[in-house]
Amino acid sequence: MIISRTPFRISFFGGGSDYPQWFREHGGAVLSTAIDKYCYLTCRYLPPFFEHRIRVLYSKIETVQQVADIEHPAVRGALQELGIARGVEIHHDGDLPARSGMGSSSAFAVGIFHALHALQGRMCSKEVLAREAIRLEQELLRETVGSQDQVAAAYGGFNAIRFLRDGTFSVQPVYLPEQRMNDFKRHLMLFFTGISRTSSEVADTFVSSLKDKEAGIRRFVEMVDEGIDILAGGELEDFGRLLHEAWKIKRVLSKAVTTAAVDEAYQNACDAGALGGKLLGAGGGGFLLVFTPPERRSHVQKALSNFLHVPFDFEPSGSQIVLYDPEQDYSGLDGVRQ
Repeated sequence: MIISRTPFRISFFGGGSDYPQWFREHGGAVLSTAIDKYCYLTCRYLPPFFEHRIRVLYSKIETVQQVADIEHPAVRGALQELGIARGVEIHHDGDLPARSGMGSSSAFAVGIFHALHALQGRMCSKEVLAREAIRLEQELLRETVGSQDQVAAAYGGFNAIRFLRDGTFSVQPVYLPEQRMNDFKRHLMLFFTGISRTSSEVADTFVSSLKDKEAGIRRFVEMVDEGIDILAGGELEDFGRLLHEAWKIKRVLSKAVTTAAVDEAYQNACDAGALGGKLLGAGGGGFLLVFTPPERRSHVQKALSNFLHVPFDFEPSGSQIVLYDPEQDYSGLDGVRQ
């Protein structure tokens, strides 16, 4: 049995510039961190004693005979991409709900490749995992998704991720003194709005006219280095104000980014002392990140009492194989049941 554990992420600045439609012409950059909330993928070769050859468990249970019959697109695509023809069982669990702006689909893509490679006896680099997940989502499944979530999930850590015109990327860790990092974390609060949405559907309203949004996306990219400079030696409150500026820009780039209920909640948080924030992912719902002075945390939490407050920490390691326990080889019996 193999279990992979892959973190979700929080993105601060640079969203939109990680779409290949943008960075292959202009380049791009994002500032993000993985967090200690995870996607777990358990897989094993399925003994050939069952009516089915393949069993997939997530929000539903699938039992099928052939890979092509699997409904879950990422599972089907990953098995086809790696040429796995033997019977398998795959089980998904997550610490946070899907379709919530935390990079859950990309964490799943990274995690499924990591687990399946391990099942086949291979350990892959973080770069390979990120690239395979990007290819799966963008090219094979043709989802309207960027490239930052897969990199964040594979690598972990707090990073500036740069996207180059030739399609490559670089991961530059952001190092801060321990006390400074702890001060920064104390300014961050995460709330679940209870609204689920498919990020690619929201992104469709954004990506289809990137050229019309050039000024906004260029400003988002500039904020990556501005944010790093603030963390390195500026006033931490300015980071919150920069988030607020980004939020105001993002709201006008697409009508699907926010809702009246979210706008009201954001304003309530600001009235309670928050300096800025953002809806994570493409927007439209999901998780709301709020930046607030530590002494105002209780006030903000009270102002957003109708939302679920989710404590979190940064995660340094990225996707990991947390259980590697190869089982008995049933390959010689795989054809027993046709």
